[in-house]
Amino acid sequence: MKEIFTQIFQNKIFMTTISAWLVAQAIKVFTGAISQKKFDFRWIIGTGGMPSSHVAGASCLAAAMGFEYGFNGPYFTLAAAFAIVVMFDAQGVRRATGRQARILNKITEDIYWKGKVPEGRLRELVGHTPVEVIAGFVLGVSIAILAR
Repeated sequence: MKEIFTQIFQNKIFMTTISAWLVAQAIKVFTGAISQKKFDFRWIIGTGGMPSSHVAGASCLAAAMGFEYGFNGPYFTLAAAFAIVVMFDAQGVRRATGRQARILNKITEDIYWKGKVPEGRLRELVGHTPVEVIAGFVLGVSIAILAR
């Protein structure tokens, strides 16, 4: 078992990918603490915000695979396809879910104030804007370049 963990921690591509995700999350926590003038633990593990840590990790993985095994091989192709799905999901599907949550929260508030339904809010910040996705992509690729 110890050998497995040693191999994982010696895997440069894996560690670089994790680093990209951690840097993106740290940026979100730092900027959130400055803009809100408080610390919120949910920023560490939460979704949404600038930059997209999902996209940073996926794009870092694709770039690192390309640098290590070539950009014309199956490893890069697989990682790039995965990154594209993550970017589409982060900006499209998850963002739409956030919009729906915002609308449902408004409906729930309207009903709540009329005294008919107990208040319970849905999480609205689950997706990313195109700028947040692009920032995550640039961050991820940059970290892969720096780790070369």
